[in-house]
Amino acid sequence: MGVFLSRSSPDVGAPGQACRLVASPGELEQHARIRRAVFVEEQHLFEHSDQDEFDRDPTVRHVVAYAQHVPVGTVRLYRLPEAGGEVLWKGDRLAVLREYRHLRLGGPLVKYAVATAAAAGGDRMIAFVQLANVLFFRRLGWTPVGEPAPYVGVPHQQMSIDLT
Repeated sequence: MGVFLSRSSPDVGAPGQACRLVASPGELEQHARIRRAVFVEEQHLFEHSDQDEFDRDPTVRHVVAYAQHVPVGTVRLYRLPEAGGEVLWKGDRLAVLREYRHLRLGGPLVKYAVATAAAAGGDRMIAFVQLANVLFFRRLGWTPVGEPAPYVGVPHQQMSIDLT
């Protein structure tokens, strides 16, 4: 499933952009490379790697954003254990390479993740975002939940969006 975006699409920075689920080992390597560049090399949130148990889970969905066929952004999403009959999804590891952030692919990546979780029968999606990104998520329809809490030494805010 791929979504190609153009200037006529809302909230899109440039033509020739696409977000799609990872479909090959090579694309999964690109996904990991982008995350490493952002979370390890640029932001220093992790010492060597941001990979965790969710990267080994075959049910996790990894998304790559492309600009003119160049992989430049990522997000991953997965279903959480059912809580009170609600089908809950989590999105995380949203990253766009610094030199491509002017293309505004963060919004399309988040929207793609939300649409993917909704299409899979999700009721609600959550994410923990760095405080600098709370307004960005609010503009996309997300709502803060509770108070900020530390994650890897950096304050993060839980956000939520209704998928129904």
